[in-house]
Amino acid sequence: MVDPLDFLERAVRTPSHDDVSPMCDLLRGELREAGVEPTVDDAGNVVATREADSGNADGPHIVLNTHLDTVSPHVPTERDGDLLHGRGACDAKGPLAAMLAAFSSTEPERGRLTLAVTPDEETRSTGAAALVPSLDLDPERGDRVIVGEPTGLDVCNAAKGRFEGRVTITGERAHAAEPHTGHNAITMAAPVIDALAGFDDRTDGLNTHPDLGAPTLTPTIVAGGDATNQVPAECEIVLDRRSVPPETAAGFETALNDFLDERVPTSDTVSFGLTERETPFLEAFETPADVCVVRVLREASGGAVRPFTAATEASYFAREAPTVVFGPGDLADEDGPVAHADREYVRLPEVERAATILSDALAELLRETDV
Repeated sequence: MVDPLDFLERAVRTPSHDDVSPMCDLLRGELREAGVEPTVDDAGNVVATREADSGNADGPHIVLNTHLDTVSPHVPTERDGDLLHGRGACDAKGPLAAMLAAFSSTEPERGRLTLAVTPDEETRSTGAAALVPSLDLDPERGDRVIVGEPTGLDVCNAAKGRFEGRVTITGERAHAAEPHTGHNAITMAAPVIDALAGFDDRTDGLNTHPDLGAPTLTPTIVAGGDATNQVPAECEIVLDRRSVPPETAAGFETALNDFLDERVPTSDTVSFGLTERETPFLEAFETPADVCVVRVLREASGGAVRPFTAATEASYFAREAPTVVFGPGDLADEDGPVAHADREYVRLPEVERAATILSDALAELLRETDV
């Protein structure tokens, strides 16, 4: 079995905010030491599989997934008692260490177990977008996915989605000395921002999800104008959307344009479009609490079943098979942000506990006949 704490400390000392190649090499070497030969596909995913003997090969396919990359900047590694500080300590090298240890110690009785680690979860998710179709997940066979993120050992069976787009407001340029001769796009943005605050009131609360709560719509960037002495002809408002089921990215785009047409006096000069990207947006998902992967992990961990508060690549997997998010570490604690912050840390006993929980859960899931 891989020692999760030894691997974790080496992993956190390995920068992976600009280039994940060193982390990829570290993970591949550790898997080879454990007797498993990994592959790296064209999208940069590191994939390793352990299978039952041929007589039991038709059992479930259980996938452990997390990511190699971290956000900038790199934070030096520091040990403080039971805490390990450093970039990626909890997001998501702590979960990776626990998954690697559990993967290396599990001999499937039925079916197969895959460890699949993506290279760019924090940015474009091209790895996950390419990976998911290749896994050929079948929920009727009992296939299940566990995505490693810092959940404090709770079992997270749902998460909001995240969409991004821009409201474009078109005016008319003019000399700033004669502003009345043009149409100031920045001034025109004010009623648009005011209207956006009422977008989720339009259905009298029907958008509120019983577990995830209400969706949010947040203007995050306002940009416009080309010169300090010119009435601006264009202004853009970047929007961050945190969605709840059943809203899709395309449905949100249509609904917001219809809403702006109704609520903004100058609607003919206002339009909204989703940001162009090469991979699908991370949409909201929910796995029912009575599905076996939720039940098994809850029983093994003793943790709560709750939503995850951030959008993750679990969204892609959940379209194909029941998916949960689980791992050591916390996004934030009573003192403030932890993940993505300069004080990022993970509790080492929690990493060891996560490895044990995952090992116990995998043994059960690879025997499980109740799908």
